[in-house]
Amino acid sequence: MAERILAVVLAAGESTRMKSAKSKVLHTIGNLPMISHVMLALEKTGVEKVALVVGRDAAPVVQAASSGTLAVQPFEQKERLGTGHAVLAARDEIEKGYDQLLIAYGDAPLIGGAPLIEAVEKVRAGHDVAVIGFRTPKPTGYGRLLEKDGELIAIREEKDATAEERRVEFCNSGLMAIDGRKAAALLSKITNNNVKGEYYLTDIIEVVRAEGGKAATVEASVESVAGCNNRAELAELEAIWQRNRRHELMLAGVTMIAPETVFLSHDTEIGVDTTIEPNVIFGPGVKIERNVTIHAFSHLEGAYVTEGASVGPFARLRPGANLGRNAKVGNFCEVKKADIGEGAKVNHLSYIGDATIGPRANIGAGTITCNYDGFNKYETRIGADAFIGSNSALVAPVSIGDGALTASGSVITSDVPAGAAAFGRARQYVKEGYGSEIMARNKALKESKKK
Repeated sequence: MAERILAVVLAAGESTRMKSAKSKVLHTIGNLPMISHVMLALEKTGVEKVALVVGRDAAPVVQAASSGTLAVQPFEQKERLGTGHAVLAARDEIEKGYDQLLIAYGDAPLIGGAPLIEAVEKVRAGHDVAVIGFRTPKPTGYGRLLEKDGELIAIREEKDATAEERRVEFCNSGLMAIDGRKAAALLSKITNNNVKGEYYLTDIIEVVRAEGGKAATVEASVESVAGCNNRAELAELEAIWQRNRRHELMLAGVTMIAPETVFLSHDTEIGVDTTIEPNVIFGPGVKIERNVTIHAFSHLEGAYVTEGASVGPFARLRPGANLGRNAKVGNFCEVKKADIGEGAKVNHLSYIGDATIGPRANIGAGTITCNYDGFNKYETRIGADAFIGSNSALVAPVSIGDGALTASGSVITSDVPAGAAAFGRARQYVKEGYGSEIMARNKALKESKKK
């Protein structure tokens, strides 16, 4: 019979130091809520179900936690009486007879699956509890993990530690695994005999030791177990996550000219031999195939870019932008909900929205698809090998046929058949000498204002 693992995720904090109108676990790292990052890590551990302890913003917190594959059961923590009390908010689920219990925190988004799996393995090997810790040369403020003969004998809070214990650099992260068959009984024996009258989860080590049980430690990196309490720490976690993700992509074959200036989302996909120039931002939902060039100062969100395409510099791809093979969207162009066909070019200063651009079509500088009438959106269709003259305004719904041409400066309001040329501008009229008269009159008016 397969081992059953329950995870209890604590996400009921008031987020006071975050100074925010929403729960801190809903603040994002890589455009994904912190709580969702924790759930992704738990998916790697074999967890069967998550008991989510919630407080403020319960509904959106549950929604964010439920975005993955794990079954999530919310439990409300009505009072704030310490971490031990918070875990027991999920007592009904804990008592259902799981083999192992994992304790995690919704504001520790950088935790990977590896430390959690190692903690589970320690319990599987015969320990009652396995606590995940980290080492730091600046341990002030953290609880210390005190070991003897390879066993964890206590978690000592700094205010209660001796001078010798304060020199210990192995610190408590708060994450742990517990023997699921004993968890409810062990947690119930934690008392609140302390100054604050709270139930501290760390006291479980003393409970285990008093009953002749064994506790172990698992060492993780400082960064992987870092929590978040305020906006400054949020920025630090974002920087760590971005650095790690950039590193992964570069090792996978992506070139970044100035990686520290590139910002990614949790779901950004980039193929090998793609080059990312400086100051590029990837919003959610972007997939880049191989051998693509993203030039500097471009912003992409919800876009798909096919092999050999080129974007930017200073381009914006909004949701629904799909670039075909070897297509080009150049400088100061914006594309939204549009398919740009193979080899098509939108080179300069253009807006293409709600449109289909055929293969090898050329969109001249300053072209606009006028897709919105103030209430509804309409589609523009441009055929293969069409040539759209500079400064054309295509008033949707409208179709430009294969190989058709629109003259520069045209306003196109009717369909243009394949192979046709459309002129949507007033005929030019030249009045000899009239320009000089106008200039002289305007000059005289300016001089008169000086008197």
